[in-house]
Amino acid sequence: MQTRPFVDNAKVMAKGQITIPKDIREALGVSSGDRVTFIVENGSVRMVNSAVYAMQVLQREMAGEAERAGLTSDEEVMALVHELRSEDDKA
Repeated sequence: MQTRPFVDNAKVMAKGQITIPKDIREALGVSSGDRVTFIVENGSVRMVNSAVYAMQVLQREMAGEAERAGLTSDEEVMALVHELRSEDDKA
């Protein structure tokens, strides 16, 4: 992951398309066929790897759920995951 800030630019074509510069694609970890997400906030736009963004959103939404379910250790969480997977395998 890129740690030093840098700037690059791209030209907007007639149909609103741009080519994402190679150094930006590498920084985002995206390649042909991958999806990107545009986030507009306060007049600025951020472009992020869609898969990474989806995982970050899920992690934020799930924060604290284990504790609310009474699971107090990683081992308890993993035991529940194994139990649920076993139930799915039986179905």
